[in-house]
Amino acid sequence: MLATLADAPLEDERFVYEPKYDGIRALVEIAAAPSGASVRVRSRQGNDKTAQFPEIEQALKGWAAKIRAPLLLDGEIVALDEQGEPAGFHRLQARIHRRAGAAARSASQPAALIVFDLLRDGGRDLRPLPLVARRARLERLLAATGSSLVRLSEQVAGSGAVLYRRAEARGWEGVIAKRAQAPYRSGARSADWLKIKIVHRQEFVVGGWTDPRGSRSRFGALLLGVYDRSARGRTAGANDAALIYVGHVGSGFTEADLEHVAARLAPLAAPRCPFRARPVSNERPHWVSPELVAEVRFNEWTPDGHLRAPVFLGLRDDVRAATVVREPAPRPPVRPARPRTRTSDRRSVVVVAPAPHGPRRGADVAAVEQALIAQIDALESARRDGAIVLPDGVPLRVGHLHKVFWPEGRLTKGDLLRHYVRVARVILPAVADRPLVMKRFPNGVTGKAFYQQRAPEDPPAAVRVEALANDDVPARLVGGTLATLLYMAQLGAVSQDPWLSRVGSPDNPDHVVLDLDPMPGVPFGRVLEVARRVRDELDALGAVGFPKTSGADGLHVYVPLPAGMPYAAGLLFCQIVATVVARRHPRWATVERAVGARGAKVYVDYLQNIRGKTLATAYSARASDYAGVSTPLTWPEVDEGIDPRDFTLRTFPDRLKAAGDLWRGLRESKGVDLRRVARYAGE
Repeated sequence: MLATLADAPLEDERFVYEPKYDGIRALVEIAAAPSGASVRVRSRQGNDKTAQFPEIEQALKGWAAKIRAPLLLDGEIVALDEQGEPAGFHRLQARIHRRAGAAARSASQPAALIVFDLLRDGGRDLRPLPLVARRARLERLLAATGSSLVRLSEQVAGSGAVLYRRAEARGWEGVIAKRAQAPYRSGARSADWLKIKIVHRQEFVVGGWTDPRGSRSRFGALLLGVYDRSARGRTAGANDAALIYVGHVGSGFTEADLEHVAARLAPLAAPRCPFRARPVSNERPHWVSPELVAEVRFNEWTPDGHLRAPVFLGLRDDVRAATVVREPAPRPPVRPARPRTRTSDRRSVVVVAPAPHGPRRGADVAAVEQALIAQIDALESARRDGAIVLPDGVPLRVGHLHKVFWPEGRLTKGDLLRHYVRVARVILPAVADRPLVMKRFPNGVTGKAFYQQRAPEDPPAAVRVEALANDDVPARLVGGTLATLLYMAQLGAVSQDPWLSRVGSPDNPDHVVLDLDPMPGVPFGRVLEVARRVRDELDALGAVGFPKTSGADGLHVYVPLPAGMPYAAGLLFCQIVATVVARRHPRWATVERAVGARGAKVYVDYLQNIRGKTLATAYSARASDYAGVSTPLTWPEVDEGIDPRDFTLRTFPDRLKAAGDLWRGLRESKGVDLRRVARYAGE
């Protein structure tokens, strides 16, 4: 059954809505056998894809052993990105045309089968049943898969607005609207399934190629066309329609693509131009029999019927060239709708009532927090992946919220997201406009962690990404939005680690920091004592220090700087203060860089004040065993003494309610007068 490209309402009780997955349409046959289950995966054109995706085959066989019944499934094979989410079709190119080495390629580019229909269960043909009945059976069966490589498609009943916004944000091709009561019509293109497309992309017939220019290898561009059934022409016998030239595509090819496509073109070489009218090209053209189909993304159709800014996505062997015609341009959806509550399966989006938005004061802030936390609670308790809807209506996909991140207190990934919802109003100003470095703990704080400087390749549209001048990292995440904060937590970034400077002035820190790091065995009381001595020296300079716990074993003292100060000046200031403290209190403090020479002291680290260095900001969760929170302190609290283990994910809501935003003063205070530093250093 195939979908029709047409206008469709995004709110209609007769329809259910699913993402238009960007992969290979697949019919899957599972049959019982004395020696075990057999699996066959076929494309829409009947090509056998089983051997090309051995990991999916094995997952299906494992599932089939549990259910012990023959099945016929309809679905889509999709590539997975680094977060295990469905990715673009271009990622499948290395796998769909080659059988040799499939196991190795499955490791470098994983794939999954997303199932959206059940056509036969046991000996019963389910196609005459309504979609909702087939779906209910499918949900029950897929509950036993136990594999993330065989998933149920996302589906929303009655309203597709949330999926449509997600499709726009993630760059999906679109949304499919399906009549809930419709039967399944094999091979038919039916108005019971409607494609709601967002971007301009479609398949085109390859009619030739041009010579390469410069250092380009193999070929320069592919010459593309579509069939026009209203006119006859030279079509190399493909059908009774004329092949109309619509442009050439020369961008989007990797070296591997160039080699692979050239190999596919070579046996199709033809002496005559297959297009109705011979196209004009900058380089010498070569013709091929019009059998290959390329998928291409482009900005728009020009008035003369050509493609503007086309980009090659891949070759398709699941589409027959003779069926390729010009598709209508996508239109905005009819009657945009508000998101609704709906239920679905363990892999699909579960949308609870979205958080309210508007003024963010008093009770409104509390209502926003409660609504977001309710969504997180619902997903975690159901052990489902899904999307939470942020206050501005943007959906953010989250998953594995029930995974334990802190074994000592049985705190989960969901607890991490709830913490950041609760502290968003105070932590977002602390990281606003600052580049962020991630330390990711995908398997919790006791698992292996890794640092990530670069922004992920395909973040949600609401997540801020910026490229900095004179930076060896192409693009970085930038703080200040709730979407970025929660997206990073979803990726397993426990803390928020911002630069000391902002993206608009990356060489000029707003403040500097002295990191008080106790050596093993040194009690926290000694850290507090050194912090008091740091305060004394800052007082002598007329500088204001803002202390906070690190969330682990140490303590940080931040000092605001005048506007426009370079990193070198801030580093020198901290080096002088740290050196004076260590010189005056040698029993407690040290600035020795060699760990073995520090002894049982507190290391006063001034070297964090270098462009690109980061520490966890105030209100950050930390990967300490006790699930600490980096907590701003008052100096009277430092004098009286505190225990950093009193500030955890569980206790911090009460602390914030009682103390308010102590870190606000750092942003509002006047910077230290650095002219006094030289005199101070010489004393």
